[in-house]
Order: sequence, then C-alpha cells, then structure tokens
Amino acid sequence: MTVREYNRSVEEYADSVYRFIRGNLKDEDRSNDIVQDSFEKLWRHVAEIEYRVVKSWLFSTAYHNMIDIIRKEKRMTNLEPEHEKEMIYESHYSDLNEILHIALSRLPEQQKTSVMLRDYEGYSYKEIGDITGQTEAQVKINIYRGRLALKSFIGKIETVL
Repeated sequence: MTVREYNRSVEEYADSVYRFIRGNLKDEDRSNDIVQDSFEKLWRHVAEIEYRVVKSWLFSTAYHNMIDIIRKEKRMTNLEPEHEKEMIYESHYSDLNEILHIALSRLPEQQKTSVMLRDYEGYSYKEIGDITGQTEAQVKINIYRGRLALKSFIGKIETVL
C-alpha cells in the first residue's frame, strides 16, 4: 500500500470504524483511542497490506482491540434466562433511536457486534465472520438471536410510535 492509499483509507474509513466502535462502547474517548490504535497498526504494516483489504482489516483490528479492552475491564456479560425479563420494554415511548440503543446495550457482545455490522454498516455474513473470527453460521445465529431480543425488547412497533 502506498502513502496515498493509506491517507485515502483514513479519509474513507475512519468515520465508519469510529461509529461502529462508538456504537458498541458508548464511550467517545475509548472509541477514539481504538480507532487511532487501529490506524497506527495499519501504518506499521502499510507495506504488507494491500489497499483492497484495508476496510475489513481496519474493522477486524478495531473489533479485536475493543474486545481486548472489554475483557480487561471484565464487562462482557451473557444474557441468562433470568435476565430475559429485563429485555421486555412495555412503555409507550416515541424515541425509537433511544429505545434501539437501550436494547442494543443489553445484548451480549457478539450479538450486538454482529447486528451492528450487518444492519448499521451493511457487511455481508462472510465479511462479519472475517472481522469477528466466527463462522458464517455463527454470525447468522448471532444476528437472528440479537434481532429476536431486540424485537422482544421493543415489542410491537405501535407501542413505540
């Protein structure tokens, strides 16, 4: 990759990588740090990486950095059956964006990441598998389960609107 291609990748992908990480962490400072670390790693490997794979390489690197931070802080939680009741939201509320963010924050990390990469960033199942290190089948399962949990949390759309 050339320096020009590196600069172009910063212009093209920095915002989407930041949005993806910020959507998961809900912390601007840590999100900025992860994005900066990812581009720093890209710069260190600029001679080894081809421009055509930069986008998935950046998302994958940022994702793994984020997971490392979460693990260090011991913030990974699994949704246990006794917590499923918390996923039901029965209030009449009109801010769908806020409700979606609340619902996403309650999903297990792998489901949240898979749903966000698919529905927010538009990645294919294969690309999400490459980024997260999961099989396509596991990605599909995580997206299905995540969407079910979101649907359960939100309830009927008429309740929200």
